Amino acid sequence: MALVRDRAENAKQRPVPPNGFFYGRLKMNQDRQTSAQRGYGYRWQKAREGYLRKHPLCADHGRRGQIVAATVVDHVIPHRGDSKLFWDSGNWQSLCKHCHDSHKQRLEKSGIDAGCDLSGIPLDSNHHWNRKNF
Repeated sequence: MALVRDRAENAKQRPVPPNGFFYGRLKMNQDRQTSAQRGYGYRWQKAREGYLRKHPLCADHGRRGQIVAATVVDHVIPHRGDSKLFWDSGNWQSLCKHCHDSHKQRLEKSGIDAGCDLSGIPLDSNHHWNRKNF
């Protein structure tokens, strides 16, 4: 098993799995279409700017009673290439980059909405506290 330096400042070494996991991830990113090819070209940039002007605050932080500026327009239901869903502004929400890159991505991968609202109730609608008959 090969070793890779983690960070220069601590010079720790960590094993690299022999199955090519890191190579596979690099290859996956190389095969990915450009943002313009995926629909995020000039038209999207203009729509995004307009939406952020109308909805300047992060929706996730807002649900927690916090005020944080939004920088990303996110598709609530992932469009997965569906043009109609992509351009449906009712399927958009404003998020800060942190929420989009961490919370939203984790939600899409796991299906679990982590966190609580102001009253301490879990945001995940499938959490047992949110069920009618528990």
